[in-house]
Amino acid sequence: MPISIELTPDIMREIILDHASSPRHKIVPSEEGYLSMHSSSVNCIDDIDVYLKEDGSGFISDARWEGTACTISTASTDILCDLLIGKKKEDALYMIEQYTKMLHEEEYDASVLEEALAFMNTSKQAARIHCATIGWDAVSELLKEHHHES
Repeated sequence: MPISIELTPDIMREIILDHASSPRHKIVPSEEGYLSMHSSSVNCIDDIDVYLKEDGSGFISDARWEGTACTISTASTDILCDLLIGKKKEDALYMIEQYTKMLHEEEYDASVLEEALAFMNTSKQAARIHCATIGWDAVSELLKEHHHES
């Protein structure tokens, strides 16, 4: 029987602060073979690069990011990297679409978002939506740009 945990505001805050204070994927790749995309914000300190590596069979084998980012951007981009590893491009694009729908208070598929659900109340602070999507938008653009290669 699956364990169900209620995602309270305190738990959401803990998830965000955990990824913001100790990002697991904030590192520039030293090896070759990564696709990259730069993204920045005129409204916040966010200025990041995202990196994706595929395994040759259409799956994302690694996801990283580097740069300067506010707490929300750091946490959301780091969580995104967690979620991308092991996914096919199509599944990654679907997940990003669902995340965007969630942030814009549209119907969305929560089953694919895992820790990204911690940002479900971001729409209440409209100025934070761009911070919460900067990495996601960059990855979406990168995947769409290189979609024809798979």
